[in-house]
Amino acid sequence: MIKVIAGEKGTGKTAQLVDDINEQATTDNNIVCIQRGHRLDRLLKYRVRLVDLDEYPVEGFEQFLSFVAGICAKDYDVTHIYVDSILKITGETDYERFGAFLSKFDSFLGDKITATIICSRSAGELPESVTKYC
Repeated sequence: MIKVIAGEKGTGKTAQLVDDINEQATTDNNIVCIQRGHRLDRLLKYRVRLVDLDEYPVEGFEQFLSFVAGICAKDYDVTHIYVDSILKITGETDYERFGAFLSKFDSFLGDKITATIICSRSAGELPESVTKYC
């Protein structure tokens, strides 16, 4: 299952993400948070595995999906994946490709893993293929 948190800069997306991650970290979940840099490091509970994509050569939606598949292959018990600013992480700006990626990503995750993704665009700018996950 995928949930996209869409909104312009300054609308509280990151605060919402942090609250959700920390709430899930109080239970027996295996949580991965993918980000660029270290901006969430001090805000999240110690049980959350933080992945800084600046340390890996990942560009584009396809490579990102492969990267996440590798994480899931290593740790088969991942329950939640959080992605801070998907468009910055992938370097992509094509919203139609974003919608196609979400469809593939949702198929990959199935019912076993929940993914929450921040997209720094207003829902009005995004196509229906993306907003159906909002």
